[in-house]
Amino acid sequence: MNKKVVVIGGGYGGLRAVEHLSKSSDIDITLIDKNPYHYLQTEAYGYIAGRFDMHDVAVDLKEWCSGFEKKVEYINDRVTSIEFDEQQVKRLGGSIPYDYLIIATGAQTNFFSFIKGLREHSYGVKKLQRAYNFRIEFENLIYKKLLNEKNGEDINLVIGGAGLSGVEVAAEMAHVIEVYKKTIGARVESIKIYLIDASKTILPGVSEFLIKSTQKRLDSLGVKTLRETFIDSMDDSYIYFRDSKKLKYHFMVFTGGIKAAELNDSLDVEKNKISQFIPNSRLNIGNRENVFAIGDCVEIKNAAKEVLPPTAQTAERSAEYVADAIRKKMDKQDIKPFNSSVLGVFIALGGKYSAGEIFGFIKVSGYSAYLLKKAITKAYYLGLRLRINAGYKNRIKRDI
Repeated sequence: MNKKVVVIGGGYGGLRAVEHLSKSSDIDITLIDKNPYHYLQTEAYGYIAGRFDMHDVAVDLKEWCSGFEKKVEYINDRVTSIEFDEQQVKRLGGSIPYDYLIIATGAQTNFFSFIKGLREHSYGVKKLQRAYNFRIEFENLIYKKLLNEKNGEDINLVIGGAGLSGVEVAAEMAHVIEVYKKTIGARVESIKIYLIDASKTILPGVSEFLIKSTQKRLDSLGVKTLRETFIDSMDDSYIYFRDSKKLKYHFMVFTGGIKAAELNDSLDVEKNKISQFIPNSRLNIGNRENVFAIGDCVEIKNAAKEVLPPTAQTAERSAEYVADAIRKKMDKQDIKPFNSSVLGVFIALGGKYSAGEIFGFIKVSGYSAYLLKKAITKAYYLGLRLRINAGYKNRIKRDI
């Protein structure tokens, strides 16, 4: 009798787990997600700046699941709880039994409660809806400039958080403004991009090469970088800093922190201060050998006990490991502890410019880095599209 594997979450990790599990004929797979689409968060910077369209950052999950030769069941619903003893996933529309469970619910923007007004007056990019709202705001601003409105004063667009997402959003918006200078001229010069972070440097935790390359690019685009700057509070007009200074702003995108998705809070298992699960060395949680957590919803460490960054790369590596672990467990084989490393980092820095580092010693920046990053992203996106195209064909066969 086939084993039932339930995957909660259609992000990078969830999809990679399904891909690998689908190779086993004796496994039945169910993917459940509250959203009917897979959101390519790594491409959010280009979407909110208007360079990418919706079809570049969202893929229909039902169509994707239908693209497998062996049926993958997709359920569009919200998971409300998990009954570990009963091996049941509870959802709004009922419950789903499982033999093995993979939790891949990702993360959400952590609008820090100690910054008064942050949640009410800023946007995040972890959710497609928020990215869409921000895109509309940005396009409306450019449109008003085209109509020769909002002239006579600086319009400050603020990015809170100078990590990977923050610098990518800042660079892309600044690049778009540079492009518009060629068509509507000086009208857009009053739009200023501010990148604010409490750290001493942008991109804390990455290599000196990437920090310097990124800072140089941001400077060339006119991005105003404020480091070691602490936000105390916000209202609908001003950002107030701890040093008693303030900055008038038009809108703000906050990328300064994450916390695990809401489902984590409902489960009585060990978690860290941002609600990520703390797993064992095999990525099991709650002392359950048949329950795994992958991606941003879990604190993942390598063999040296170093916490890996919450990136798509980490999510995919952990997904591959867990899919393989389930297969080995079914075959009664030994399972080695999880171990991985960051193979490379690429940062999109506006237009056809990127900076990247592969294997710790190959360093590239500029157009060549852009081409490498684009090739990696295109390969991933092409895989999704091919699966969906297969789904169209499979559906036609079933309808005939």
